[in-house]
Amino acid sequence: MSRLAGKKIAVLVAEGAEDLEFYVPMMRLQEEGAEVLPAGLDLKPVRGKNGLEIKPSVTIDSLNADELFALLLPGGWAPDKLRRYPVVTELVSKVNASGKVIGIICHGGLIAISARIVAGHRATGSLGIKDDLVNAGATWVDEPAFRDGNQVWGRVVADIPAFCRELVAALVESAG
Repeated sequence: MSRLAGKKIAVLVAEGAEDLEFYVPMMRLQEEGAEVLPAGLDLKPVRGKNGLEIKPSVTIDSLNADELFALLLPGGWAPDKLRRYPVVTELVSKVNASGKVIGIICHGGLIAISARIVAGHRATGSLGIKDDLVNAGATWVDEPAFRDGNQVWGRVVADIPAFCRELVAALVESAG
């Protein structure tokens, strides 16, 4: 299948990204023909939360929201680091404002909170960020995965299959 052939999708990574929330959706999107761009603060390889190496192919500051088809925010410890950089939150905000799909799973919601894109939306993630999401104006939903507008939310690692189904469905729909 190549329902997403030629579509550029950036995945934001840093030290401590949840390995499975990075690799499984990335491979699923590649299976659909997407060009997946692991994007880091620099090009140095990072270690995932469970020890797997992730090699950024581009830097976050080199990304242009207009040139991306979608964005993916995996969880782990990386989102708490990435949310501190304006280049990250501005990119997420611009992609969201353009109505492009943003996949957000587990602690990835921390970046969405700092980008100020969760207010008025249904959201989920690790139970550890429930209060953060609610305090940022989101409505907490305890479901494995769902869509709210252009945002695709996934709860935790165990929900990756449901998250990937929702994410791919949203992207294919967006591709027309």
